[in-house]
Amino acid sequence: MRYVYGLSTALLLGGATVSLITGHPAGAQVAQNDSSEMRSVVPRAGAPESFADLTQQLQPAVVNIATRQRVEVSNNPFAGTPFGNLFQNRRGRGSAPQTREAQSLGSGFIISADGFVVTNNHVVTPNARGTLEEITVTMPDGIEYEAELVGADAASDLAVLKIKSDKSFPFVKFGDSAEARPGDWVMAIGNPFGLGGTVTSGIVSAVYRNTGSGSAYDRYIQTDASINRGNSGGPLFDMQGNVIGINNAIFSPSGGSVGIGFAIPSEIAAPIVDKLKVGAEIERGFLGVSIMPVNDDLADSLGLPKNRGEFVQSVTDDGAAKKAGIKAGDVVTKIDGKIVTNEQTLSFLVANIEPGTKIPIELIREGKTRTVTATVGKRPTEEELRQQQMFDPDAEPETPAEDTDGAVAEKLGLQVRTLTPQIIDQLGADADTNGLVVTAVDGSSDAGQKGIRRGDIILSANYAAIKDVADLEKAIADAQNAGREAVLLRVQRRGRPAQYLPVRIR
Repeated sequence: MRYVYGLSTALLLGGATVSLITGHPAGAQVAQNDSSEMRSVVPRAGAPESFADLTQQLQPAVVNIATRQRVEVSNNPFAGTPFGNLFQNRRGRGSAPQTREAQSLGSGFIISADGFVVTNNHVVTPNARGTLEEITVTMPDGIEYEAELVGADAASDLAVLKIKSDKSFPFVKFGDSAEARPGDWVMAIGNPFGLGGTVTSGIVSAVYRNTGSGSAYDRYIQTDASINRGNSGGPLFDMQGNVIGINNAIFSPSGGSVGIGFAIPSEIAAPIVDKLKVGAEIERGFLGVSIMPVNDDLADSLGLPKNRGEFVQSVTDDGAAKKAGIKAGDVVTKIDGKIVTNEQTLSFLVANIEPGTKIPIELIREGKTRTVTATVGKRPTEEELRQQQMFDPDAEPETPAEDTDGAVAEKLGLQVRTLTPQIIDQLGADADTNGLVVTAVDGSSDAGQKGIRRGDIILSANYAAIKDVADLEKAIADAQNAGREAVLLRVQRRGRPAQYLPVRIR
C-alpha cells in the first residue's frame, strides 16, 4: 500500500510502508507495496479518512496474554488491620498456608517470525507470594498457544515471551519514538477488559512526559488514544505501522480512560527487549543519591533557573556520588554534558550509562558552579532499592512488613524489618547499629501497652544481639522452650538511651 498525505492544499505522495511482516518471502510484500492501485486516505491535512487498512495489516501481530498463577493467601480476615494479630493468636497457627488461583489479562505484540512477544512485566509477573504456572497467548483468530517467559525487567516494566510453536508468525517492528511529535496521529490495539482486538486512535499529547514517580524510566509518550485495563503491554503505532510505544499506564480518577494514557517509548524499550531476548543481564548506572526536583520555591530560595537541575537530599555511604564528592544540598545541573530537566531527569540519564563509566557531573554548591568526576556504579535491584528506602517513623505502614505473619507478629504483637543504612540515618542512630526497626504495633499486645512504638529499634532479646528477624524469632522460641512467659528486649528510641523492657509472649 502507498499512502497519499496532504500538506496545506497540496497532495504529496509518501512511500512509507507498514512494518508488519508475515514471515513469508519478501517478494510478496514488495509486490503489494509496488501496486499501482492507489487511493487517497487523507482528504485533508493530517487527518486519515480511516484506520481500517492499517488495522487490517497490523492486527494479526497483536495478541492477548493470559496468565494463571498460584497465590498464597492469608486465612486471617483481619490481616492488615489492628485486629489482625489478635485474631490470628486466638485462632492459632496450626493450619497449613492457603493458596488460590489467580489470573491476569493483558496485551502484547509479536516482534519476530519465530514467536517472540513483548509485553509489560506486570502482566506476567506475580507478586511476592505468587508463582507463575502458565502463560497463554491468544491470536486474533482465537488460536491459543502456550508461551514461556524468556526475560523480565521490573525497572522498565518490560517482559519478553516465546510462543511454543514452530509456526511462522506475523510480526511488527519498533519505530523511532524520537521522531514523534505532539499532535501526531497514533493507534493502539489491545485487549481492554478482556475485549480482544480492540482498536483505538488518538494523537500524541506529549513526548517524554515525567509522571513524578522518580523511577529511572519515568519518561513516557502521553496519548489521548483510549487505553484501559487490559491494554497493558500492547503496541502504540504511528501511521507507518511502527511500534513507537508500549502502552503501560493511565491517569484516571475514575478507573477508566479519561484520555491520559502513557506508553513506554520505543527508543527506551527496544534495547532492553534485545537484551531480554538473549538472556543478557540488564545493567544500569547508579549514583546513590536521594533527589528532588528544583520546584519554584526551591529555585527562588537558591536563586536558580526554574525547570533545571535536581536537588540532592542525601548521599548513600560508599556510593558513586559520595566518592565523587557530591554532598547533600548540591544541585546537579548536568550529567555527562546533558542538561538535567523535568523531562530528562538525573535518574533517567544515569540509568542509561554503563556502570564503570567515568562521567563529568556539573553541580551548583552554595551558588557556585563546579564539576566533579564520578565513576558510575551499578544500580541495585528493585527489591534492594525498596529495602534501602528512607524510613519515616511517623508515617503509617504502607506495605506488610517482613514478619507480618511470623512469630514476632503473633507472639509479641510487633511487625519489624531489618535495619538498613538509610533507615539508621533517618532514625538518627549510630552507623554501626544492628537490630530490627518496629514498623507497626498491635495496641492490644503487651508490647503496645508498655509503650513500644513504630520507629523503635530492638537491639537484643534476652541479652542476645539481634541482627535479623530470625534472631528474634529464635529468642522467642528459646524463651518458650524454657517455660518463660516473657522475653527481655533492649529497645532504643531516638534521642533516648537504650532501655530494657520485658514483653509478655501471647
